[in-house]
Amino acid sequence: MKKLFKIVLVSIIPLVLFSCYYDEFPEVIEDGDVVIDPGTDVSFKDDIAPIFVTYNCTQCHGASGQSPDLTAGNEYASLISGYVVPKNSSASKLYTTLVDGHRNVDANSIALIKKWIDDGAENN
Repeated sequence: MKKLFKIVLVSIIPLVLFSCYYDEFPEVIEDGDVVIDPGTDVSFKDDIAPIFVTYNCTQCHGASGQSPDLTAGNEYASLISGYVVPKNSSASKLYTTLVDGHRNVDANSIALIKKWIDDGAENN
C-alpha cells in the first residue's frame, strides 16, 4: 500500500507543478474589437486600395466582372457610386458585405475601411 501511495504521489506532483502554464485562453478578436486610433488619417491610396490587392479582389471585381470594378484607377469611382455611403459605414454595402465574411478579410482591414468611410470616404 505504501509503495502504491509513493507511485501515485510521484506521478501527481509533476502534473501539478507543470500543468496550467497558461491560466487563461488567448483573447479572440472580433471584427468590432479592432479600433483604429481616432487621430489616424486613413488614406484611400495608401490604406484602402492595397486591401483590394492583398485579397485579390480584382479576380472577381475586374473591368468585365462583378460590380464594383476594383481595378487600379477605377476602384474609387466604382465604390462611391453605390457601395459606399460617406460618413455612414453601417449603410455602406462595401463595409456590411466584408463584415459578413466576404473573402475572409482580416479585422484590421475591415476596421480601416470602416474608419475611412466614417471619416467621409475621401479620395486621398
